[in-house]
Amino acid sequence: MNQDRWDVIVVGGGHAGCEAALAASRLKCRTLLLSMTVDNIAAMSCNPAIGGLAKGHLVKEIDALGGSMGIVADETGIQFRVLNRKKGPAVQGTRCQSDMIAYKNVMRDRLEHAENLTIRQAEVVALSWENERVNGVQTNLNEIIPGKTVILTTGTFLNGLIHIGHQQFPAGRAWEFPSLSLSEHLKSRGFAVGRLKTGTTPRLDARTINFDLLDFQPGDPDLPKFSFWDTQIKLPQVSCHITYTNANTHEIIRRNIKKSAMYSGAITGVGARYCPSIEDKVNKFPLRERHQVFLEPTSLQSIEYYPNGMSTSLPTDVQVAYLQSIKGLEQVKVIRPGYAIEYDYVVPTQLKSTLEAKDAEGLYCAGQINGTSGYEEAAAQGLMAGINAALKIREQEPFILLRNEAYIGVLIDDLISKGTEEPYRMFTSRAEYRLILREDNADQRLCEKGYRLGLLSQDKYDLFLQKQEKIGRLNRFVAEHYVLPGKIDTRLLEQHEILPLDHRIRLNEFLKKPNVTLKVIEQSTSQEELKMLSQWDEIVKRFVETEIKYEGYILRQESQMQKYLKIESIRIPEKLNYEAVGGLSTEVRQKLKAHRPQTLGQASKISGVTPAAITILMVAIQKLHKK
Repeated sequence: MNQDRWDVIVVGGGHAGCEAALAASRLKCRTLLLSMTVDNIAAMSCNPAIGGLAKGHLVKEIDALGGSMGIVADETGIQFRVLNRKKGPAVQGTRCQSDMIAYKNVMRDRLEHAENLTIRQAEVVALSWENERVNGVQTNLNEIIPGKTVILTTGTFLNGLIHIGHQQFPAGRAWEFPSLSLSEHLKSRGFAVGRLKTGTTPRLDARTINFDLLDFQPGDPDLPKFSFWDTQIKLPQVSCHITYTNANTHEIIRRNIKKSAMYSGAITGVGARYCPSIEDKVNKFPLRERHQVFLEPTSLQSIEYYPNGMSTSLPTDVQVAYLQSIKGLEQVKVIRPGYAIEYDYVVPTQLKSTLEAKDAEGLYCAGQINGTSGYEEAAAQGLMAGINAALKIREQEPFILLRNEAYIGVLIDDLISKGTEEPYRMFTSRAEYRLILREDNADQRLCEKGYRLGLLSQDKYDLFLQKQEKIGRLNRFVAEHYVLPGKIDTRLLEQHEILPLDHRIRLNEFLKKPNVTLKVIEQSTSQEELKMLSQWDEIVKRFVETEIKYEGYILRQESQMQKYLKIESIRIPEKLNYEAVGGLSTEVRQKLKAHRPQTLGQASKISGVTPAAITILMVAIQKLHKK
């Protein structure tokens, strides 16, 4: 018996576990992080990158709340790009190639130097219970570690099974022990547990790649960062490379496809729809003449390259054969083969909005255990679970983000309301209010919340307030000044496909026109007062431009948002007896009792619960409140 009683025990040291442990410890909870292999805390199990479309939004939100992923990504990134830069700001996403060795080391250093946080190596095989409340964990050494709350962030380790061709072996990650007992323990306590599958690519020896034959892709010269704070990009920047599969590659894969674990029937778990294996691509898209292969360096300290787009469960010899059929990879050597992995997950509809289990007080789940894929989705859940576990200990109100407040809110609401039968991945299309939920305004939406929680430090909050003051001054400037027709270079306007002016126009009105930016105005005007625009930094100018250009659309979304909030904000009392509510069909009653939604908004997303049923519930809740 371990006599220490922890406030929060975090099980698992992946991206969810790191954010959960750091959040709980920063909120002054005695926190214990347990990992089966301490050396692999914060490891990037798959691709060496952070962010991307919609995922970059999550990283920015984590950063705005006071989390760590964005800060560590900036410090260890070796290439930064904004994806979809030619499209609107709502769907642009920041992405960086990460030095995966540096990332792991920097994140672990933050954990080791965090106050109130202890790291230990141990395998958790069961939870400790007091009636229906979790009060600790049990390790494989039969040690009981007491804790007021427990957060499970087990990733792919629950009953993990790796497939390479017809070969199978238990593992939670390549050649690491799986967790075989904890999943069975959860089932024995009545948890619904499902089975999912994901995969990874082979790792290539850079010395055997002919980069001279390949297209190269550099990062953006302005080095777009994730963090809103004064982080530094410390590492040298590198290029990635692009090549393509071909008819010969596809023929090798088709000839050997029955050797793939995916096509031999060996895998029963459902794979990620939006991250298919190379054999899936060849089989399901037979008319495609080629598929892109994006060659990414894994670290400045390693010769390994990651061929993004080549996830596979084919045998190693077949992997080598099809790789060597690709331009630039004719002599390539494989350092580590790609593989598929099956693992258990907890059906997330069993969780509350706080990520606490509905039927196990004090137990939280975050990350891939909830059916998601991706480092960013995991980190976002870990942060929220860590915050809410700490608030529960303090006996304070839970912290819940709604769909109109953050992509984190969309992510968690989707999981607990709809569940998932395949690895869930965030997309901008999942958000109804994406013009309001942009990357550039994550700090506007969430910094105040992070500061009030005690997660965002005073010095960072002061930086946020300084930025707010600059935005206010620039907004006043563009509202008070005019652009004069005789003071602007019409030739420069024509170069940017901007119609010439025939009358003076207020600056903020001029910005609403297509292709007009503050930078264009600076370059083309001879008005001295407008040249003062150079005083503001580019981030502030881009934010003000975006708010002005999309003002009409933003107002429309805000109007739609109010209708959503009318339903979403109505909480369903736990004492509400669905059997006593007249007018509900048997199907609706059964589904409401099974899902146990916390709000009318969650109830409305359950398949089969009609708008009429929501109206009936609203009336019943009002009657209950009156009583």
